[in-house]
Amino acid sequence: MKLVTPSAQYEHSYRRYIEDLGNEERYPFPLDFDHADFAALIDRLEDFASGNHLPDGYVPSTTLWLVEGSELVGVTNIRHYLNDAIAHCGGHIGLGIRPSFRGKGLGKLLMELSINRLRIMGAEPIHIHCHKDNSASANTIKACGGTLQSEVEVDGYTVQRYLVITTDPKHCPDQQP
Repeated sequence: MKLVTPSAQYEHSYRRYIEDLGNEERYPFPLDFDHADFAALIDRLEDFASGNHLPDGYVPSTTLWLVEGSELVGVTNIRHYLNDAIAHCGGHIGLGIRPSFRGKGLGKLLMELSINRLRIMGAEPIHIHCHKDNSASANTIKACGGTLQSEVEVDGYTVQRYLVITTDPKHCPDQQP
């Protein structure tokens, strides 16, 4: 397993990933981007990473794909920094695992890799949020050193807001640089 920058070589696997998701809500948000023109999708992801052509309210963010061989198994989106709205509800990391690969610990691996990337970028502390009723995400965040800081109501949902202090070596110790 490794994290890669999105590229055309994974187009077929990406399309199967989207099919696997069916009608479920897609996480992270770039999975909702139009992918009919795959080259345009890659360009849009590059724009987000470099901070170009961002919609109002967005901040630069890097999308990375977790792959096994030529198969795309997970997606992470790492916000380089937070604005007030995203600090309130959103956080630094959004991620998802392809349905056919869930239940294998890949969410924790992808979270650890994402936290490590943010740590290298100098983010401290790292904010990670999830819906209160998503116990799998909450458990993954806690397993990576997340400490529940607060809960907020947003659009009829309770969102749990966790912090990860990356300078504490007990957090995701197998992913420390």
